Amino acid sequence: MSETVLPELPQELWRAGKLELAHGVQQFLQVMRVASAGLGRYLAEVESRGAKDLFGYGSTAAWFADVAGLSRGEASPIVNRAIALNPTRALDGAEVPAVAPVTAAVAAEGLVGGERIQQILEILARIPADTSAEDRESAEKILGDLARNAGPRQLVDAEAKILGWLDPDGNEPKDPEPKQPRREVTLERRKDGFWKLTGLLDDETGARTAAALEAYAKPRPVDEFGQADLRMKCERLGDAWAELLDLAIACPDQPGTSGYRTLVHVTIGLEELKSGIGKACLDFVGTMTAREARMAACDCLMLPVVMNAAGEPLDVGRLRRFVTPGQRRALNIRDRGCAFPGCHRRPKNCHAHHIEHWADGGPTDLRNLVLLCSFHHRLIHYGDWQVRMAADGLPEFIPPQYLDPLRRSRRNTLHRAPA
Repeated sequence: MSETVLPELPQELWRAGKLELAHGVQQFLQVMRVASAGLGRYLAEVESRGAKDLFGYGSTAAWFADVAGLSRGEASPIVNRAIALNPTRALDGAEVPAVAPVTAAVAAEGLVGGERIQQILEILARIPADTSAEDRESAEKILGDLARNAGPRQLVDAEAKILGWLDPDGNEPKDPEPKQPRREVTLERRKDGFWKLTGLLDDETGARTAAALEAYAKPRPVDEFGQADLRMKCERLGDAWAELLDLAIACPDQPGTSGYRTLVHVTIGLEELKSGIGKACLDFVGTMTAREARMAACDCLMLPVVMNAAGEPLDVGRLRRFVTPGQRRALNIRDRGCAFPGCHRRPKNCHAHHIEHWADGGPTDLRNLVLLCSFHHRLIHYGDWQVRMAADGLPEFIPPQYLDPLRRSRRNTLHRAPA
């Protein structure tokens, strides 16, 4: 084999004109392709003689991976391509013809690279097995000649025409047997108290999940104070998941919850629940702060559990529903959605919040209840905003002093026209 001569590289490449740059790229590209074709012939010869007999390796790919400093996954396609393009010999010495000799000849001229070669080999593999050798050779010649100047799109079009010519009737139809969709979900609690959710969904379920999450993961509108939603997309998707979970749990037909948003087992003393200092147990799967328990208890089923000093349950009270279905319907009609100023969330996405918490003696009636989405519900419990019932029986909100030094009351005007 003649020695490959590399094109001369200019000393000051930055001075080269656009034609010189293009010519240099074409030259080096051809050298690389010619060298790759020559390498393939060597690898095919090693395969013919046997890498085990020659070098003590179990396969040509394993030997080449070590020689080239590649992984087996990187070396195997190169060796397989070399075997497909070049004739080899079987154990008895009989010659095994190349799968794509015309493509190999084009590759030896440096006119086609590895990507197009691989595409041609994949097309040839899709030709029906009962195709005659003559027809298979004709198909490979068409593809090999076309590859001199064609791109991937032209080869795809040629594949359609070749398969239509060789197999006009297509594959024999099979009786449709719907497969069970593959769906996997894993949920595990980490040591830091967070839960890790992973899963694998089929295409349809994944698309439906993405559509549902995207619908609830849109950034919140800029409020009247000019504050934008600064959550990252992953955070907005996490909050959207929580909202969808709330909707599912609130469904009257939901097994195990019967439409109640939360079932809270209170395993702390009433004084701790009032003060917001201490720990509570949520459904016996982990702990939550008393402050979080107060927020969850706004719109829930409460099962009080009285504990003694040793942590033994002394009395389990009767299940109590704080906000009745009738009160919830009345709240939906009155507030028409989250009552917080500027919030667009609809009633189905809201919790019923006790303005004066029931643990502090607040009654569960309409004048002490207000609809809040999960974000603004948490803001009222944890932030400096306050909510109160105005003289006309509608809720109004008092902003923190750092937002409004005069702390003027505000209402949500998105759900109804201002008075």
